[in-house]
Amino acid sequence: MGQVSASQSIDIAVAPDAVVAALADYHEARPAILPANYRDYQVLSGGNGDGTVVHWILQATEKRQRDVKANVRVSPDTITETDENSSLVTTYQVSKAGAGSTVTTTTTWNGAGGIGGFFEKTFAPKGLNKIQAELLGNLKKRLEN
Repeated sequence: MGQVSASQSIDIAVAPDAVVAALADYHEARPAILPANYRDYQVLSGGNGDGTVVHWILQATEKRQRDVKANVRVSPDTITETDENSSLVTTYQVSKAGAGSTVTTTTTWNGAGGIGGFFEKTFAPKGLNKIQAELLGNLKKRLEN
């Protein structure tokens, strides 16, 4: 069993604190930017910032889905979502870039072993990268408009 990772970045013409605020807003901003791969999204507690707990089904492929119950931690430049149901951890790192920000999201998890693990490590990041790119693109559109 090895660690599997997927990562995407985007530049957004908005200050880092505004980007972090939007990403940490699980009531309004977050549901508005989620791709269709996120089903049954709900805020279980909190809803804005550190200590929030959210739930969704991540439909990674037609046949593969993951039931996520994420505990949220927020620092000045990083949002971390840790899944209670698995080893899945997603971070959003926001840094200053010129007059705006660069946002990098990285998701890691412990993959399967054997031949299944080989295929997971080879193909799962590519699929998740597409989902991450769509989410970040939606964030950019929301904040720059």
